[in-house]
Amino acid sequence: MLTRSLQNMALALALLFFPPGTAAQDFVPVSLSLEETIDIARQNNPGLQAVRNDEDVANWNVRSAYGGLFPSASVNGGISWQGAGEQTFGSLTFEQLGFANQPSFLFSNYNLSLEYQINGRTLLAPGQAKADRVAIQAQFADAEANLIFQVTQGYIAVLREAEQLRVAEQQRERASFNLRLAAAQLAVGSATGVDVAQAEVAVGRAEVTVLQTSNALETARIRLLQQMGADLDSPFVPTTPFELSEPLWDREELYQMGLAYNPNLRSLRASRSSSSYEVKMAKSSYLPSLSLRANTSGFTRQASSTALSIRQAESQAQGSIQNCLFFNDLFSRLTSPLPSQDCAQLQFTDADAQLIERENHGFPFSFTGQPPAAGITISLPLFQGLSRQRQVTEARVQLDDLDLSLREQELALRADIATTLATVRTAYQAALIEDQNQIVADEQLRLARERFTVGLADFLELLEAETLKVEADREQIAAIFAYHDFLANLEAVVGNSLRTP
Repeated sequence: MLTRSLQNMALALALLFFPPGTAAQDFVPVSLSLEETIDIARQNNPGLQAVRNDEDVANWNVRSAYGGLFPSASVNGGISWQGAGEQTFGSLTFEQLGFANQPSFLFSNYNLSLEYQINGRTLLAPGQAKADRVAIQAQFADAEANLIFQVTQGYIAVLREAEQLRVAEQQRERASFNLRLAAAQLAVGSATGVDVAQAEVAVGRAEVTVLQTSNALETARIRLLQQMGADLDSPFVPTTPFELSEPLWDREELYQMGLAYNPNLRSLRASRSSSSYEVKMAKSSYLPSLSLRANTSGFTRQASSTALSIRQAESQAQGSIQNCLFFNDLFSRLTSPLPSQDCAQLQFTDADAQLIERENHGFPFSFTGQPPAAGITISLPLFQGLSRQRQVTEARVQLDDLDLSLREQELALRADIATTLATVRTAYQAALIEDQNQIVADEQLRLARERFTVGLADFLELLEAETLKVEADREQIAAIFAYHDFLANLEAVVGNSLRTP
């Protein structure tokens, strides 16, 4: 079991691996608790950040779905230029139609349109988007819970290897003491050279164990930093104690807690809610749709020269005067003559020419409006090749599958809680037994050392007691951290922390 001395030893190891001058990430404190480790991993783990980004897309999907309930508007415009020269109108030229010497023209136009479409799918889209967002949030919670489980296991692994290193160093110290003791006994004739050689081999093996355990600790530390998304050279010392506590939880209570907090179940429930909206969306294809539209537009045209327009106006005025004179002559020949018209009023004047000049300056914004247009369309689909029935059936089957998956996961949850809780209780009892075994091995080693010192036992008996002591220490550590590993598994199944704060 971890004690304050173990934490002090871990701090000394950290200072040994990372001297005070070593650069470290600012966000990784040297004294690192489990809660701080989880918080850092939440903020920096790349995999979790990637899942978190999906929530931003889901938020915009909701906004876009609500935006679909509003009409869409668009405006466009443009300008163009047409050079002077001969042009065709069908099979004739403008010159043949009496429009010779066409000038160049500048054109501009605009068009403003408003459209609104509404149907069952559009009305249900916001609810579908919000259900999808809840499903994505549940998936993020599931990924976060999995990360917390992995980080907790990594944190426990660092503590386990630190404790194993402490035991290995104690083993090396005892082996060195036994070597000195064997050499002293050899000097007084109570031991043999073989005893000294065996003691030297024990020291060498203890050195190898320390090296291997140090490497295992460094590996566990690097893997934890990797899960945290931190610099792999960041020095830290785990400070959260993992004590043994009797598992007194009630299985049914844990099951009810799991139904409420298990991240996988919550994700499935959110997916089912989204799938139920898919059924509604599929059925909405049977509903009519309404479409409204309106638009208005305008244009301008400006010629590079008004000479042709003035000549055409003069020609039209001259033609009107000739017609007027003809009708006046005709009216005067009648039996009852009609009053004649004043043909002078039809004369093309300078004022008319100036008006043509003024009207030729509309480009680019003095638009001539076109008649506005509006319309409404109601569409009711009658037959679409059974595609709607297929879509509804697919959506219902997917919903039924999710219901079955939920039922399957609830059964699996009950079984996982029952088996894992039993394993935790067994691990707790095993840890208590290993505690007693470690006390017995301590006492046996002390007695063997005393017997060897006074010459009542040979060195082989001392080595056997030392071996039993090392095995007892390692089995004690293995039992304690096996308990915490199984407890972490139980917490992952339940979806909530069960540790005493």
